Amino acid sequence: MSAGHPHDTQIRALYARFLAGWNQRSGVTVSSVFADDGEWVEMDGTLRSGRLSIAADMRRIFSEHATPSFVGIVRSVRRLTEGVAVLHGVAGMVPPGATSVDPALHAVHVLTAVEDGSRWKIAVLQSTPARYGGRADAVAALTAELEAARSEPAR
Repeated sequence: MSAGHPHDTQIRALYARFLAGWNQRSGVTVSSVFADDGEWVEMDGTLRSGRLSIAADMRRIFSEHATPSFVGIVRSVRRLTEGVAVLHGVAGMVPPGATSVDPALHAVHVLTAVEDGSRWKIAVLQSTPARYGGRADAVAALTAELEAARSEPAR
């Protein structure tokens, strides 16, 4: 489904590193994929601004809360301009102690990546709850897709 961005592999890897950092409960790893002035709008509307602020917030959250683990699927990567790309993905979360993704925690991710020298960084990550207007069939289909992705390598 990707539009064939020339740096598709690097941008997908950027998203995978974000998810892996979260799953490792590492504020440093989560923040390392953001640009210095990067922003993250979380599912509850919280805006986190700046790589250093994101690192501090994530360290605090990981120390105070048992966080669910992410599983993500990239839907597309497309070029906006030279050095700027957008990744669309979906993600699910497996709560601590659970054995499957929780449909109430599904999200749509829109990630704007910028080329910073020879590396790609997240300029903006928007997380939106994937409720699909209450269409239970759409939520169930996403749940099944995310469960299948849990047993596959990142895609």
